[in-house]
Amino acid sequence: MENILTYKGHPLMRSGDVIYYGSLENKYIIVIKIHESKDMNDIKTATKLTIELQLNDTDISEMDRVKKSASRTSLYEAMDIANIWLNKALK
Repeated sequence: MENILTYKGHPLMRSGDVIYYGSLENKYIIVIKIHESKDMNDIKTATKLTIELQLNDTDISEMDRVKKSASRTSLYEAMDIANIWLNKALK
């Protein structure tokens, strides 16, 4: 069985500059898009991100799936908001 990275109990997957947070089996998922990053001490660090709470339904348009969105300047801040939004949406 493959080990899946989790953050505060929810699966965390990355594909390029997009991070998916939450289970694909649930009604909602978080999509974090990295728009800009810069090198800090030889580590590429995200500096401009958008967070979206989306309905996990591919039968509707991507625009209609987005229920909440916000912008942040660090992955830590983005993940903090993502966790709060996802937990509230799944209750």
